[in-house]
Amino acid sequence: MIDLRSDTVTRPGTAMRDAMYAAPVGDDVWGDDPSVASFEAAVAERAGKAAALLFPSGTQSNLAALLAHCQRGDEYIAGQKAHTYKYEGGGAAVLGGIQPQPVENAADGSLPLESIRTVIKPGDFHFARTRLLALENTIGGKVLDADYTKAATDLARAHGLATHLDGARLFNASVATDTPLATLCESFDTVSLCFSKGLGAPIGSTLVGSPSLIDSARRWRKVLGGGMRQSGIIAAACHYALDHQVADLADDHRRAARLADGISALPELDVDHQATNMVFIRVPKHHLVPLRAWLAERDILIEVLYVTRLVVHRDLNDDAIEQVLEALGDYFASR
Repeated sequence: MIDLRSDTVTRPGTAMRDAMYAAPVGDDVWGDDPSVASFEAAVAERAGKAAALLFPSGTQSNLAALLAHCQRGDEYIAGQKAHTYKYEGGGAAVLGGIQPQPVENAADGSLPLESIRTVIKPGDFHFARTRLLALENTIGGKVLDADYTKAATDLARAHGLATHLDGARLFNASVATDTPLATLCESFDTVSLCFSKGLGAPIGSTLVGSPSLIDSARRWRKVLGGGMRQSGIIAAACHYALDHQVADLADDHRRAARLADGISALPELDVDHQATNMVFIRVPKHHLVPLRAWLAERDILIEVLYVTRLVVHRDLNDDAIEQVLEALGDYFASR
């Protein structure tokens, strides 16, 4: 099966499973799991932060960060396309009483500085209290410009705001730009990092930041049901990915570029954009259902929409990309 729906579909390889099997474990809620402690220390060091905390998912990691930064009646600024705003079930509002203030994303995924400045509320009891700027990198596969990131976080701090980064695919940004992870994290008070996407762990995200913020997030993790027991098995998988599988993301980026080039040569399909491990294509309406069925018959899974996202990951090799292009070519040749 060739699955292009997301990089979350990756499965742990033999070496990662061996690391999970061999991991020494304890009760992490009591702070007794040595594999969790070792992994959290390693990822904090890599990110250039003082502390880290393991979570089951990036959604929970992001939510715990928002809860650590904001109180009821506060608000956070995020993009209209941001995962924290659009794809996390409204958790901050539902569970934290935290109001999102969405801003339209620019074409490169950034939030225009003037738009950020405009939505920051004055200190008036008529308004929610603006407390946090939340950015995302990568977003839609696109890497935020480093100068922009510094300017946006500088703007936030000038207005007394904290900063959070949804870095679910920040390792992709690091590899794509040959920039140390710590450099990409430097401007932010907290950063969420996911290990179950391109890095191939079966589960696991971390939140990194200062000891005080991580202590607060630890409490919220418990409230949210994320306190785990012998979670060293999970930490071992994430630690293996951190040590051995980050550089492999370059292959995903190369294969995504090849996929985009091949699709651009096909009739009736338009490549909207390709960035890091993602390709976005536009499919005419009358092809949506038959194209999905055609590919499924050939063991190729994609979520065919008007703008379709194809995500390349470590479970797909060069031959898989060529098979997808061949199947797409055969489909249009048969019409």
